[in-house]
Amino acid sequence: MMTIKKILCPVDFSEPSLLGLSASVDMARLYGAEIEVIYVLPILPPPPIDPQFSFQVPEYEILLQQDAETRLAALVKDKVPKEIKARAVVGHGSAGKEIVKYAEETKAGLIVIASHGHSGWHHLVMGSVAEKVIRHSPCPVFVVRETRS
Repeated sequence: MMTIKKILCPVDFSEPSLLGLSASVDMARLYGAEIEVIYVLPILPPPPIDPQFSFQVPEYEILLQQDAETRLAALVKDKVPKEIKARAVVGHGSAGKEIVKYAEETKAGLIVIASHGHSGWHHLVMGSVAEKVIRHSPCPVFVVRETRS
């Protein structure tokens, strides 16, 4: 039987990613593992080089970071039972790359990820985060698919 001590669960606060978190909880119980829930903040594009344009990127990034930390901590508190050790982590950059990098750095034994999160034009431009994670992951990846009615 596989021994898994740490499960990494990427979320983007969408319903499918919450299904992934639920599956992570089930697997953590099965293996006696801890869960690390990660949300990756995208990199902001540089502001226009227009002297009339006023936008304070560092302040905005700080607010985004604080909001992500608050939302993620609340999600973990609400969705992960107290008997399971869990930690909330906010990353920065390209979601697929950051998830894989974090899994490597922390020696995650398993990544549990939803097959689809937020979609639309962002999904078309960036490609599938789950697919990038599957292709480059240093550990097994369990993909949770949203059931369709």
